Amino acid sequence: MESMSEVLRTLPFAALRKQAEERYRAVLQDPLVQKWRAKYPELTDEDINLNLNKMYQYVKEYRTCRECPGLDKCPNELEGHATRLMVDEIHGRQQIYDQKVPCPRYTVWEAEEAVKRRITSFYVDQGTLTRGYDLKEIVRADSERAEAVGYLVDYIDRAKETGLPTRGLYLQGPLGTGKTFLMCYMLYELAKQGLSGVIVYMPDFSEDLKAMFGEPHKLKDTIELMKETDLLVFDDIGAENMNPWLRDHVLGTILNYRMNRKPTFFTSNYEFGGLEKHFSFTSKDGEEEFKGQRIMDRIRHYVDIIEVHGTNKRKLEGE
Repeated sequence: MESMSEVLRTLPFAALRKQAEERYRAVLQDPLVQKWRAKYPELTDEDINLNLNKMYQYVKEYRTCRECPGLDKCPNELEGHATRLMVDEIHGRQQIYDQKVPCPRYTVWEAEEAVKRRITSFYVDQGTLTRGYDLKEIVRADSERAEAVGYLVDYIDRAKETGLPTRGLYLQGPLGTGKTFLMCYMLYELAKQGLSGVIVYMPDFSEDLKAMFGEPHKLKDTIELMKETDLLVFDDIGAENMNPWLRDHVLGTILNYRMNRKPTFFTSNYEFGGLEKHFSFTSKDGEEEFKGQRIMDRIRHYVDIIEVHGTNKRKLEGE
C-alpha cells in the first residue's frame, strides 16, 4: 500500500509545490535580491519567505525594464511602472512592502498627456497641437516668417519669466503662412508651464453654433470655457459666416470679459480695417457700422500685431 507522501507526490499540486520551491531558491540566489537584502541585514529568512511573491515580482519587472519593449508593450503588472521593495519597522518588526514606481518613459508620456489635457481644441487638428516643435525647424521651413517667430518667442519667454500678460497677439498674413501653426506652438509651450488654452477654428465654430441653440447648457459651458481659459485663440477670424448672435452675444461677451484679465489671440488674413468691415455686415441685418466698431474696440486695443510673411504651404502641398 502506498504511503501518504507517495500519494501526495502523484497529485497535481505536488508538481506545483516543487515548481514554487525552485522559484523560491532562484529568487533567493538572484544577485539583485542578494544586493537588496544586504542593505537590510536585520531581515530574517522568515521575512523573506513571507514576501516571496513580492521578491519575485521585483526581480521579474526589473529584468523586463532592462530590456524594455516600449511603453505600449509593457508587460508589467502596472503599465509603465516597476516594483520597488521598501522596508519599514511596524510595531517593532521589520515589514517588507512593495511600491509601484513610474519608469522614465512613463513619466515623459504622462507629462505630455498633461499638456494635451490643458489644451482644448474646437475644430483644429489635434496633430497640429500635439506634434513635437523645434524652433530651428520652424524657421528653416520658411525663413520669411523668422521675424514673426522671433516676436512670438519673446512673448512666450516673457510669459514664462514674469507671468502671463493680459495683452494678446494678432497674427495677420496671407493664407498658408503658418499662423495657426505658430499659435499651436505657443499653446504647447505655455501649457508645459501649467497654463490652460483653447483654440477655436472660427469658420466651423460659427456653423456649429447654430446647433448649440437647441442645447443651451452646452452653449453656456462653451462660452464659460472660453471666458475662463488662460489662453484663448480665435483662429482664422474673419473667414466665418458672421451673424448678429455670434458677433454680439458670443464674441462680444467673451471679449468683454477677458479685457484686462486674460490675453486673447487671433489669426486672420484681414488687417484691422478689413476685419471691422467683416464685423459690420451680417446677412440678416445688413450694414451695422457701429456694431463692427464696437467689437473691434475689444480687439485692437488689447493685442499687438505680428505680420506673418511666407509661402503658402497649403498651395505647395497641393501641387
